[in-house]
Order: sequence, then structure tokens, then C-alpha cells
Amino acid sequence: MKKMITGVLLVVLAVCMTGCEAAGGGTGFQGKGKISIVTSIYPVYDFAKHIAGDKAEIVNLVPAGVEPHDFELSTGDMQLLEKADLFFYNGAGMESFVDKTLAALSNRNLVVVEAAVKVDKFEAHHRMDPHTWLSVENAILECQTIMEALIGLDQANAEYYEQNFEEYSRQLRALDEQYKKTISECSGDTIVVAHEAFGYLCDEYGLKQEAVEGLTADSEPDSARLKEIIDFCREHEIKVIFFEELVSPKVAQTIADEVGADTDVLNPVEGLTAEQEAEGLDYIGLMEQNLEALERALK
Repeated sequence: MKKMITGVLLVVLAVCMTGCEAAGGGTGFQGKGKISIVTSIYPVYDFAKHIAGDKAEIVNLVPAGVEPHDFELSTGDMQLLEKADLFFYNGAGMESFVDKTLAALSNRNLVVVEAAVKVDKFEAHHRMDPHTWLSVENAILECQTIMEALIGLDQANAEYYEQNFEEYSRQLRALDEQYKKTISECSGDTIVVAHEAFGYLCDEYGLKQEAVEGLTADSEPDSARLKEIIDFCREHEIKVIFFEELVSPKVAQTIADEVGADTDVLNPVEGLTAEQEAEGLDYIGLMEQNLEALERALK
């Protein structure tokens, strides 16, 4: 029977840049005596990378440039999970494939961990918002769960994981303070986004989001909804319509053209593009870019 850890000590262990690959699709473990870990999506991967350091070999399932909502596991991905010691996923409804995948596995020793288990979750229009990591406070909670899961599995290296967590937490708290300061100095408090992904970010920093569409990133509005959004933008003098890099900007551009606004990227940090991966961008870097975009829109 697979051990399913969903308590305080559990979470998605994400990725190690040393001795591991950041893409799924069947990339195998190298068998170097490290803990073998599979993670589901990029933010969990990046958090775990900072906590695990060089003690684990980690493979992330969703490749660069792939929208996680559209992702489907391959045979190679299943083979990875059959060989892994740990599987970490975000939870909060993000990974629709998890339950069926786990039921199909024969790896009885696989430990499964939900990264967002400590997060106070809320619903958007009666559907759970899965983008928990867009609150920096939540990101710290997920990192803490990762640390505790690692210590539970590898007590001999507990001090190493604790030190990594403390160092990364300092960086995340600095990011949080940067957000609080910058947003507090902005005159606006409402953003128009293509995808209803920013509830946690807005809740954390006192903003409001008006989404063109709901929690599904690639859906498109009907004509009635499009008119509502255009009227909203005019009424609230919205200067920027946000879209996402992994989703077509067509609808955002249509609205912007109609109301005389600009378009800009607001990244839900669900995954990296190949270019971002090559540049070495990470969660903190993407969140800093988001803050710059918010400042431009709300100043």
C-alpha cells in the first residue's frame, strides 16, 4: 500500500539542479545514491530545489513551455514514478491527474506528499483556486512542509535541510516586504487579468482582480462577458490588461484595443518558458517581474 503523507510533515519536494533534470517526459534517475524524487509542477520544483540542495535527485513532470492545466502523463512519466522514492505535488486542485495516476501505480514504497497541505484554501466562484504559491506567505509554508518531509525521510541530514530552509525563507520574506512596500505606494488596487489565477496574490496584498475568464487558463469569453469586461475597464479606468505567457494574448489584446489600454504579462508561475529556463529565472525572479508589472499598472 502506498504511503500517502498529507500532514504537517509532507509536501512536494521539487528539484535539484545538481544531478537532476527539470523536464519530465521519461528522463530517468541516474542512480547516484540520492533520494529519487518526482515533482508535479514548477513552483513546487523550485521550492524543493532550495531546500533539498544536493541531497536528492529530482525530476519535474511538466516540461518548460507546457501549460500545466493541459498536461497529460506519458508512459515515461509513469515509469519515473514507479522508480521514485517520493512524489510531491502542490494539491488544492492543481493536478487533476494525481488520483488516477496513484491508483495505477504498483510502486508500494512511494511516499506521496501534498505541498499546500498547510495553506488556508479559499474558493473562487465556488471552485477551489489552486494557485496557492502566489502568496509569498504560502510559499514559505510550502517550503516548510518540504523541509519537514525531507527531515522525516532523511533524519541524518536534518540540520542541512533546516539551514537551507532558513536561508531561502529569508529571501522569500524580503520578497514579501518588497511587495508590501510597492503595492502600498500604488494609487490603484484593481487588476484585470485573463485567467482567475491571482486570488491568493490579491488577498495577500490588498488587491482585487477582475478576470476575463475563470480558473481555466485557455477558455475564451462569450460576447456578453467581453462587453462586461470592456465596460468594467472603462468605468475603472484600467490602464493595463494582463495576460499570461503560456496562453494566447488574443483576448487581452482585443480588450486593450477597445478601451485604449496596454497589455502586459502577469505570470501565475505555473511553469517556465524554454527561454526563462535558459536564463536561469526562478520563482523569486518571476515574482519580482510580476511586481514590476503590477507597479506599472497601478501607479
